[in-house]
Amino acid sequence: MRGGRLGEFELIARYFAPLAKDFQGARGLKSDNAFLPSDARHDLVVKTDTIVAGVHFLANERPEWVAAKALRVCLSDLAAGGSSPFVYQLSLSLQKGWREKWVAGFAQGLAADQRRYGIAICGGDTVVSPGPTTITITAFGRVPKGRGLARDGARPGDELWVSGTIGDGALGLLAARGRLKSLQLERRYRLPQPRTDLGPRLVGIANATADVSDGLLADAGHIADASGLAVTIERERVPLSAAARRVVRGEPSLWANVLGGGDDYELVMAIPPRRRNALLAAARAADVPVTKIGTFERGRGVRLTVEGRVVRAPRAGYVHF
Repeated sequence: MRGGRLGEFELIARYFAPLAKDFQGARGLKSDNAFLPSDARHDLVVKTDTIVAGVHFLANERPEWVAAKALRVCLSDLAAGGSSPFVYQLSLSLQKGWREKWVAGFAQGLAADQRRYGIAICGGDTVVSPGPTTITITAFGRVPKGRGLARDGARPGDELWVSGTIGDGALGLLAARGRLKSLQLERRYRLPQPRTDLGPRLVGIANATADVSDGLLADAGHIADASGLAVTIERERVPLSAAARRVVRGEPSLWANVLGGGDDYELVMAIPPRRRNALLAAARAADVPVTKIGTFERGRGVRLTVEGRVVRAPRAGYVHF
């Protein structure tokens, strides 16, 4: 709670989680996904996400890139659930004075990503609003029955692993706003790369997963909190791209953005040591690098170390409220 007001997770726990208590697939609303019975072999993994102009994407962003981001942030959560993309629905709230050219570009962006990720639209709604353009997507994925991955399965002694590189999204936002100069980082912010090839391969390997949307510290912390554990993250192990490493080397204070800024859409995973080789094989098959960056243990909270010394963590992550 901040300044007497509820934060996002407190709000959900107090008012909305009780409404879901009779449906097991809601996972107490502690997961980003819901898990619905489908056929004899599969469950549906369902994720809804909203992005708003001026909040989640720049107001003057290219419409095809807005479409890609709107869809891909949902696909990232489906990957964290261990599922493969299936179909999605779109709710599009256009700002007053919208132009058909913008909608045409937006639809082209969706079409390109439908081909790329093997997913199709199956419904939705379109309205005009006096507010900013707002896009809500509900995406459905398929996972083997009863095998969907969530945040709450980590065990003491599990290793914390992460895919890809961290910090490009947050540093890319600074680049998009003119604070830094890096086309590579800027593109990473504008066009996230959901790990849809890796996610389904984690079924039977990972005990718990999340995607890095709010920030590494926050999302690793979500796994720890949901699992009733503490997590230690070793900063020197956190993988950085060459572009991010150059930026942080020149301005070390930007470590706060790297660890807490979000928008990376990589996967964080709780992996039992005995399954480490299986994870590495899955990562090779998906052509996605993975790095061990910490450990889950008994206790509560997130602990950050630098060369073995516990340090005060920078901002914990993106806060919606």
